[in-house]
Amino acid sequence: MRYSPLVQRIAGRGAAAWDTHIEARRRQEEGEDIIFLTVGDPDQDPPASVIEATVASLRRGRTGYSGIVGFPALRSAIAARVARRTLRPCSPDNIAVVPGAQGGLYAVVQCLAGPGNEIIVPEPIYATYEGVIGASGARLVTVPLRSESGFHPDPDAIAAAVTPRTRAIWINTPHNPTGAVFTGDEMESIAAICRHHDLWLMSDEVYEDLAFARPHIGAWSLPDMAERTVVVSSLSKSHALPGFRLGWVLGPPALTRHLFNLLLSMTYGGPAFIQDGALAALTHDLPEVAALCDDYRRRAALMSRLLREAPGCRVVPPEGGMFVLLDVRGTGLDSAAFAARLLDAEGVAILPCDGFGASAAGHLRIALCASEERLGEAGERIVRFAQRLAQNP
Repeated sequence: MRYSPLVQRIAGRGAAAWDTHIEARRRQEEGEDIIFLTVGDPDQDPPASVIEATVASLRRGRTGYSGIVGFPALRSAIAARVARRTLRPCSPDNIAVVPGAQGGLYAVVQCLAGPGNEIIVPEPIYATYEGVIGASGARLVTVPLRSESGFHPDPDAIAAAVTPRTRAIWINTPHNPTGAVFTGDEMESIAAICRHHDLWLMSDEVYEDLAFARPHIGAWSLPDMAERTVVVSSLSKSHALPGFRLGWVLGPPALTRHLFNLLLSMTYGGPAFIQDGALAALTHDLPEVAALCDDYRRRAALMSRLLREAPGCRVVPPEGGMFVLLDVRGTGLDSAAFAARLLDAEGVAILPCDGFGASAAGHLRIALCASEERLGEAGERIVRFAQRLAQNP
């Protein structure tokens, strides 16, 4: 039987990055002691007030259909949060509630680009970006982020990649997988490119509450950009609620109207009880959110300190997010081989980054989604494995 050309466009290189994760999950189900550090799946408890509000909503029978782009109260709460943080005007008309940041990114690209268009993305990229852009029929154009500059963007290189076919520049800060937190000057330089060439600026800010080297600069805060800026974020990382699949898109009201039509054809709105829980999460700045950021700051410092002892490896301490990047090219193995052999030898599962683009070749992403005790054990196992490699290359 034949399938749509779409199935090829959504099967990007990043799909292979999950092979180690899938194998590790199989071994765990067979009883092996596996330390999973592949996926950014928070291990901490979410805020109790959010769970209580969600359960109470369920008990009130809030299981029917909801607003296609979110209940007005939730959209108003998100808009107020954006205005408070960015000091820029924001109204509910600027907000569409979507099924997680991933669903939001997919929906946005469908509304902004299509066949014949190009979207510029600094690389390494998160593994799903290629498939998301491919699904629209647009073409992914990558601009390398260099390890020697801490994986921070080079605005001149981005500008040089612009062509008459370019429709958008898509950034991600704090960055996955590198942990770089873009500076204010870098954000303004990218915004200037968008203004000069009449481009959209797409900003994936799902890790916005997990910046610890410097304050997060949101794209919505940039001057003279409201008509061309689209921000996607969610509760998944900031509130340890990935299972809620609750995110939002922030952009011009015209985009919200287009998203309404798309979501009408796809999800027909999100669960009402989840939106009620999200309202409790977003109405106030909860102390648990700040505690999560402190957790990841400590965990990043712990893992970075341990991995400095791994021969043939170079650790890349993050500036934000929930990952540590490890450069293993000095061991003589590529990232996939290192990850596979580490899983065999030490029962630690980490994610090869070659599928994230050429700039990430030879690097592995280590998720900080385990207790400090468990992370410490994982760090020691990785160092032990690297030491054996150095002794028996």
